[in-house]
Amino acid sequence: MKKLLLTGFEPFLKFRSNPTEAAVRELGGLEIGEYAVTGKVYPVVFDKIDELITNDIKEEQPDAVICLGLAGGRHTIHIERIAINCIDGRPDNDGFNPDGEKIDETGPDGLFSTLPVKKLEAVLKEKEIPAKISNTAGTYLCNNVMYSALNHIRKNDMDIRAGFIHIPAHHEIGTELDIPSWSQEDITRAVRTIIEKI
Repeated sequence: MKKLLLTGFEPFLKFRSNPTEAAVRELGGLEIGEYAVTGKVYPVVFDKIDELITNDIKEEQPDAVICLGLAGGRHTIHIERIAINCIDGRPDNDGFNPDGEKIDETGPDGLFSTLPVKKLEAVLKEKEIPAKISNTAGTYLCNNVMYSALNHIRKNDMDIRAGFIHIPAHHEIGTELDIPSWSQEDITRAVRTIIEKI
């Protein structure tokens, strides 16, 4: 059976919980479609994220990598097309405040997802799961983990599909912060569907 690495993040900033963590904990350890899924939940810390994702790829030797992140305020699944070689934005959970630094000083400016983004968008919509392709993963930890995974795979000439999926808030966050939200059940169903179809 093929292996898939599924990653999510801990709570951060104003979000006291994170639906990506819940999805990873529910799906990690399962066999879904062609894949045995290994789940990892990462800290929202710039200084650690590159080492964590690259070490997990080395250790797990997956056939595919799907990284998940929370996009509070969005109302659909966003399938990210590209990661950029830049970190910026708000402080992380260790208090580090990035200011436009490069993730890899010698790396390319951008790296495209190697997941079948158009196919995934179509499949999700067929199952009445709102989804669209996004052309910016931002400059925060979500972009960072996507870039780091793709860059490691590129540098080591690995045959591994990898990409990033932004998901909406769940109802706990939506109620607290008055933003669009989905049930955790629907979020996890969307992630499972993506795993089944890549």
